[in-house]
Amino acid sequence: MTKTETGRLGEERVCAYLIERGYSVVSRNFRIKGGEIDIIAENGDYIAFVEVKTRRQGSMVSGFEAVNRRKQGLVIRAAAEYLRRNPTMLQPRFDTAQVTVGGGEVTEVDYLENAYDTTGYDFIY
Repeated sequence: MTKTETGRLGEERVCAYLIERGYSVVSRNFRIKGGEIDIIAENGDYIAFVEVKTRRQGSMVSGFEAVNRRKQGLVIRAAAEYLRRNPTMLQPRFDTAQVTVGGGEVTEVDYLENAYDTTGYDFIY
């Protein structure tokens, strides 16, 4: 399984995870120059900007650790542009999903709501 296939598998599983919990997936792989958001989902209260990190079992760095300050800034920048293009009254939230894959299938999904915020960034939501 290639890295791209592994990542796609993780994103598919997180979409299913969100739908099971009452979210609607409104966009996937939203890209701007200098940033990308894997999944954008809404549930009536929140618009969640979700970064998905898929790892093989035994990886040295967890998915949560991989969403460092730089990556957070890229997601925040993309979210600001998404909201500029798609105004909403929903509260924005930045979530991170860590997906573990073994033997070509998802073995675990860890989901962290409100994993980080815009503190220290020049964005107003």
